[in-house]
Amino acid sequence: MTTFIYTHDDCLQHDTGPGHPESPQRLHAVLEALRTPEFAALHWEAAPLGSIEQVQRVHEAPYVEAVRDASPREGYRLLDAGDTVMSRGTWKAVMRSVGAACAAVDAVVEGRARNAFCATRPCGHHAEAGRAMGFCVFNQAAIAALHARHAHGLARIAVVDFDVHHGNGTQHCFEPDAGLFFGSSHQFPFYPGTGARSERGVAGNIVNIPLPRGSGSAQFRRGMRDELLPALRRFAPELVIVSAGFDAHELDPLGGLALTDDDYAWITEELLAVAREHAGSRIVSTLEGGYSERGLAGGTAAHVRTLAQR
Repeated sequence: MTTFIYTHDDCLQHDTGPGHPESPQRLHAVLEALRTPEFAALHWEAAPLGSIEQVQRVHEAPYVEAVRDASPREGYRLLDAGDTVMSRGTWKAVMRSVGAACAAVDAVVEGRARNAFCATRPCGHHAEAGRAMGFCVFNQAAIAALHARHAHGLARIAVVDFDVHHGNGTQHCFEPDAGLFFGSSHQFPFYPGTGARSERGVAGNIVNIPLPRGSGSAQFRRGMRDELLPALRRFAPELVIVSAGFDAHELDPLGGLALTDDDYAWITEELLAVAREHAGSRIVSTLEGGYSERGLAGGTAAHVRTLAQR
């Protein structure tokens, strides 16, 4: 078995307009980093289209219908107050992102893949049950978790998010359900304003590691090592899903943290260790943010390199 990479050209057709940070060039940078001789052993899969049934396990039916109906024939349409854009290619892009995450779960749980990384866009962790938010339309990490439950009967599924922004949509989906765990490291205070340590969920199943602006490797690793990873081990997940955002990278223009490629390799190895202990090594990762092409490429390469070596 090897690491599976799920992607699709439809994800490049989500057009956010001139100057928008969540641009197709982000995915180009990721794909260029992974299509090198170093990663020749990776197995590439075309991301299938997700289903409405999969999406509606997380998102309200009227919202899903509204997104589908909002697809413009040309130009752009805003789905929120100003930064989540719908273009002609967006519907297929978000459904490929959902399909990639669910197909990756299938491949890993069924033992066809060692682990998997979804090189898709747009990101998803801010999307709430009934609204788009922060560049995110559908929450593919949360959808993948509920797909693992409904399609494979897994009882305990964890999402760990190291994006610079707190994954409010994932937290709000998971916090009333003791069979779901959400752990996040993120800059705080910062957009979207959620992610305090006091937000604990129905059964202590939410663990937030808020990091002040300027935090680097030492603060990040301490929070993960001392708080998030022990809580994740106590939860004993049957599957680990990673919301892999790389905008906490020191090069990122939108974030205010100072992580390095080595930090992304380190946390990937730590999550792999938890997956080996509790989840039969099952781990699925899906791309979230990252707005420096160099930082995104370097962080992704470090993350996938570590996945592929284990």
